[in-house]
Amino acid sequence: QVQLVESGGGLVQAGGSLRLFCETSGRMFSSAALAWFRQAPGKEREFVAAISRSGGTTFYADSVKGRFTISRDNAKNMVYLQMNSLKPEDTAVYYCAAASTGWAGEDQYNYDYWGQGTQVTVSS
Repeated sequence: QVQLVESGGGLVQAGGSLRLFCETSGRMFSSAALAWFRQAPGKEREFVAAISRSGGTTFYADSVKGRFTISRDNAKNMVYLQMNSLKPEDTAVYYCAAASTGWAGEDQYNYDYWGQGTQVTVSS
């Protein structure tokens, strides 16, 4: 069983930064691929960023490439999303997800465990 708890969301002005945190529990963390997804009101959930088991491979949605950075600390069972140069269109609930494999990519159906989400609101 894996539990994921996100935090760090909030209200920020356009151009600002936020760092999201995802604390995990369970033995599989160090062997799990991790990712961040988001869902804006009235829209489907979409992929944001993914990181491999070791942290050596990352992948980003085109919409956030160059602005967001995903990272992980296997010793602390934590995964992070550093978000810079935020835009109003980044407003969404952000979800942390874990997969029972070393790499899971951008397909949400590859992920087995999900957090409850944290709200990010970017004002113009």
